[in-house]
Amino acid sequence: MGFVLKAQKYINFTGSIRPKPTTLIPWYLILPALAVLLSFLLLVLRGSEAPRGRDLLLSFSGAFLLALTLLELLPEAYTAGDPRLIGAFIGLGILLQIILEYFSRGAEHGHVHGVVPQGKFPWLLLLGLCIHALLEGVPLRGHDGFLLAIVIHKIPVALILGGFLLRSGLSPSRCWFFMVLFALMTPLGALAAGIPLLEDLAPYLLGLVIGVLLHVATVILFESSEGHTFNLRKLAVIVLGMVLAFLL
Repeated sequence: MGFVLKAQKYINFTGSIRPKPTTLIPWYLILPALAVLLSFLLLVLRGSEAPRGRDLLLSFSGAFLLALTLLELLPEAYTAGDPRLIGAFIGLGILLQIILEYFSRGAEHGHVHGVVPQGKFPWLLLLGLCIHALLEGVPLRGHDGFLLAIVIHKIPVALILGGFLLRSGLSPSRCWFFMVLFALMTPLGALAAGIPLLEDLAPYLLGLVIGVLLHVATVILFESSEGHTFNLRKLAVIVLGMVLAFLL
């Protein structure tokens, strides 16, 4: 009798089977935020000292992100929308990222340029990074490879940004507020991308995001060869990132 009652919970009045409700949160909403918060927690425990290999991980993430943008996102955008308009939105995305970096000081590609007065909360830095992180979340749904690229990219960025905040004289509570808000932006971007009103604009919004990502990823790769000196280890991780993206 108990079995029958349980079964009836999933049968509606027409006799069709109701899908079993799920309370699981999708990975694309969890992993990007976890990557930021766990990286910052590691910094706090180490006293703001970043782990070794951060620059190599940044170079790998830039190559991986660039390759997946070219292999997955770019073909999808051009297939779904007007190619000429897609190209225009990619250009707008590049310009938007250039503007955002005046606020974020380049933290998206692993270097926080300039200084913030000791103890003063960097609102403009937060604004620039949050807009960038929000856009990063737009393509996450249905792109497992891109999700992995964003998660890997978040780790060195969070380490660099977190170290900057901890050395800036801000209180620990303000540092955590900054990092938690930054961590939530990419999941929020993924949720916003599912709004029905944006469905018709999806290919062009994706083009905008592609422009942002192309700018960030290429700057990471250019800065990985700082001083135009040959670095075999960085070249190796860049090649590795591109090859793995192709194999996914």
